[in-house]
Order: sequence, then C-alpha cells, then structure tokens
Amino acid sequence: MAIGVGDIVGGKVTGITKYAAFVALDGGKSGMVHISEISHNYVNDIREHLREEQEVTVKVIGIDETGRINLSIKKTAPPPMTRERQPMRASAAPQTFEDKLKQFMHDSESRVSGMKSERRVSRKKGK
Repeated sequence: MAIGVGDIVGGKVTGITKYAAFVALDGGKSGMVHISEISHNYVNDIREHLREEQEVTVKVIGIDETGRINLSIKKTAPPPMTRERQPMRASAAPQTFEDKLKQFMHDSESRVSGMKSERRVSRKKGK
C-alpha cells in the first residue's frame, strides 16, 4: 500500500518520547507524530493524550527525501468551537473597532490573571 501526503490511515502507537509519538501504520510503514500535532489544545505531556499500543487515526502531512513520514492526529478532526468561531446572532449589532479592542483587552486580562493564579498554585506545590 503506497502512502502519500494527505492520506488518512490507521495505526498503532509503538513508542512515546518527550517530543513525539511513533506510529506503526497499516501496510508495514511507520511515522512520527510531533507533539504539536497531537491535539488542537496545548500538549505538555504526550502520555496524557496517548498510550503505547493505542489505535489511532492519523493524516500524512509530509514525507521527506529520506522517506520519513510525518503524521498528525489533530488534522483528522475539526478544531473545537471557540467563542470567536461561533456564528454571530442575527440580532447582534456590528461591533466597532473600539468595542472589539475593549473585548480583546478584557479577555487578555482574564487569561493573564488565570495564568498568574496557576503559577502561584504550582509554586506552593513545589515547596
């Protein structure tokens, strides 16, 4: 079975490192899923998302000149819906630049304060 870029195939996780998972593909070939191609969300530890011997569906995103196959798990599923991607309500008035900027600043401050509180909790755990 010839595998080409863009193909979606099944496989089994054969190994996990700090930066990648290795997958044995149907047809006897193997490829690598980089940590950035595991999930649409941030992945700190691959083992929180995958385990060895797990069956996975992957998309071939590249084959280099030496024949190494680069794979993606996240490209086999649509990205999760976010507030920004939800359709606008028909009754909502168009936002001005200032309204959008104000919303962006509010969202940004919320995220930063959330990260700061997480950092405080992790520092307490580390002591």
